[in-house]
Amino acid sequence: MSSPDEEPLQAEVLVIGAGPAGLAVAASLAQKGVHAEIIERGEAVGTSWRNHYRRLRLHTVKQHSALPHLPFPDDFPRYVTREQLVDYLGRYAGKFQLQPWFGQEAESITRSQGRWLTRCRGGRTFLTRQVVLATGANGRANQATFPAQEGYLGRVLHSESYRDAQPFTGCRVLVVGMGNTGAEIALDLAHNGASATVSVRSPLNIVRRDVLGRPVQVTSILLSKLPEKLADAIALTFRKLTIGDLRPYGIDTPPISPLRQLREQGRTPVIDIGTVDMIRRGDIAVRPGIAAFTADGVRFLDGREEPFDAVILATGYRADLARLFPQVQVPVGDKGLPADVAGSGELEGVYFVGYDIRQPGGVLRTIAQQAVRVADSIARRA
Repeated sequence: MSSPDEEPLQAEVLVIGAGPAGLAVAASLAQKGVHAEIIERGEAVGTSWRNHYRRLRLHTVKQHSALPHLPFPDDFPRYVTREQLVDYLGRYAGKFQLQPWFGQEAESITRSQGRWLTRCRGGRTFLTRQVVLATGANGRANQATFPAQEGYLGRVLHSESYRDAQPFTGCRVLVVGMGNTGAEIALDLAHNGASATVSVRSPLNIVRRDVLGRPVQVTSILLSKLPEKLADAIALTFRKLTIGDLRPYGIDTPPISPLRQLREQGRTPVIDIGTVDMIRRGDIAVRPGIAAFTADGVRFLDGREEPFDAVILATGYRADLARLFPQVQVPVGDKGLPADVAGSGELEGVYFVGYDIRQPGGVLRTIAQQAVRVADSIARRA
């Protein structure tokens, strides 16, 4: 670990995060002859993907999910597994000779000598003209708490700590939240001998991952090219025909289309790969939001009390970027995400890649597009 008085490492660019976004930017810069230093809080590239639950696959097809300058291997399936993506990220770093500083988590970014001074918890400091934040919209777990939770005698964990269903076989498990993570964890539990229940607090837009063999991602990209009203009408029709009315099972549907909700609210629809069918069959139970914990379970908003051996909080994540800039306010939207890819004014020379969750086609596709644009901008400035 370096001492506080040690001279910072100077470079043109510092990329913070060695996941898909950080690697894509650094590789795109390398293609333009610009070297970027990279820091990563974990001990390997793609740390977050390494720690996701084991059954995870991309919901987006590989043709629209690869990073710039390197497609996925031909023998990879249409929907790449977590392990395959981790392997791909390692190959990607090797191909472009990207060598991150591991175990270095950005702690603060301040102005110094007309440049950006980044201090890391691992002890390193960097002085650079330009900084790229690429830690993603899911930087920190959103640890929701509920009344009387401290008195609950069962196990409570956030979904980021869930790996597989094996520890929960034969248990009664409540999954709080039915976004994509919650829906898949409930499916994994139900497939592997657990009694799974999901707590659904608000209306959900749900779409099938594939309809008649056609990926919903490809359909959403095509619909986004149409006038918004027409695209929304088509999306609503598809939802009605493929998902139907889930109110008898405890799930309300919002009046707006999945496309509109994505572009206006940044809420990704639930990409269904089997959870809905299991709910209809009664293999996964649905309950409303939580009013309070009890000693052995939960009391729901409808007054019903049920015992659970474990509660998994699939309550999402936050980017948590504001803490990095003690001197400057980062313009963010209602989800705490940067409003623009490129900073301006006091944030001149700062870029944010991988935080735009409102684009059709998935975040990896958006990352690939943003990485190339940001690399072009940085190369011009350099």
